[in-house]
Amino acid sequence: MGRRRTKKVGICGKYGTRYGSSTRKILKQYETSQHARYVDPFTGKENVRRLVAGIWQGKTRGSRKIAGGCYQLATAAAITAKDNVERLKKLQNKAN
Repeated sequence: MGRRRTKKVGICGKYGTRYGSSTRKILKQYETSQHARYVDPFTGKENVRRLVAGIWQGKTRGSRKIAGGCYQLATAAAITAKDNVERLKKLQNKAN
């Protein structure tokens, strides 16, 4: 196991002492979320990675591309909209 180079800053160690600590902390959240792996909604496996801003794809062969957030697979607004659609569908089914 190698020696840890950064304790607090993590992925933002590449910026050194530049840009201010608050800016680097915010940037750390973005960079860790964009490099993370997410669960594929089609297969259920944790293998979705970011290709470019807003485009995500699973690592399995022939995996579908997914449009999502710039730094996260699903944004807060998208989750809210999806929940609202599901809730309205349930209400419509109960009425019929």
